[in-house]
Amino acid sequence: MNIKINSLRFTPTKQLESFVESKVKKLNLFFDEIIGAEVFLKLENTQNLKNKVTEIRLEIPGSELFAKKQSKSFEESTDNAIDALKKQITKFKKKRKRP
Repeated sequence: MNIKINSLRFTPTKQLESFVESKVKKLNLFFDEIIGAEVFLKLENTQNLKNKVTEIRLEIPGSELFAKKQSKSFEESTDNAIDALKKQITKFKKKRKRP
């Protein structure tokens, strides 16, 4: 799987990049046909403490899955986005199995 990590309005640490990459790679355990993933880490310009946004777009055969989550840390928003994508993958696989 090809993973591309983009950041807006800040420079991510190597630790954050490796965290995000390892989480995205674990999606292969649920669906091994993932072609690629594009991750956007954004720092929102708000006074709100929950200003860290993670967007993940998964490219799979015949479709795309997308999740966007916002929280007080990139790790938390990444975890939440991955959980949302796991649910979407499960639904996609069920739909695909129907005759």
